[in-house]
Amino acid sequence: MHIELTELLRCPESHQADPLVLSTGEMAGRMVRTGLVGCPVCRKEYPIVKGVVYFTRGRGKAEGVRGARPADAGTLQALLDLSGPGGYVVLLGSATRHAVGLAGLIDGIHFVGTNAPPGAEELPVLSLLECATIIPLRPSIARGVVVGADLARAPWIAEAQRVLLRGRRLVIEDEGAALPDGVRGLGAGHGLVVGEKS
Repeated sequence: MHIELTELLRCPESHQADPLVLSTGEMAGRMVRTGLVGCPVCRKEYPIVKGVVYFTRGRGKAEGVRGARPADAGTLQALLDLSGPGGYVVLLGSATRHAVGLAGLIDGIHFVGTNAPPGAEELPVLSLLECATIIPLRPSIARGVVVGADLARAPWIAEAQRVLLRGRRLVIEDEGAALPDGVRGLGAGHGLVVGEKS
């Protein structure tokens, strides 16, 4: 996990979202390889193992992908309307696979993979989080969110809207998925739905 992501994390428990506290173990540059993230409100501690922050032991249950055609990084970059460096893009579930391709197109954006497929590993451009109930980030912090077809359902689509900045775009890798309240539809086709947070 990139050390600067700490200030954007939130505890998945139902209480006020105070900033979490990081205790580092092993570091590799700006990436935390081992350590703990602690909640000052409920006192729960969440381990960081091999760069992945585990907020819950389980993960969001993935569903089979219904005939989805994988989008390419160039298409996603255009749909997300990403230009210029800085900020965070959340990749949910199987969409985490796009981190390297998107990073190759746009310098200076950090990607946050939540509930990535098994075998995914952190990278200097990618932090990984595991949580079975929410995207463990504060509201309105992401420049864009891509929801993988495996998690294109409630509560994950609503969580994607929650972490997205106003005026920024949400892409869902399931053409049949419904956009959540507060997201205006921009189009659907080729296995994707695109909306913008109002």
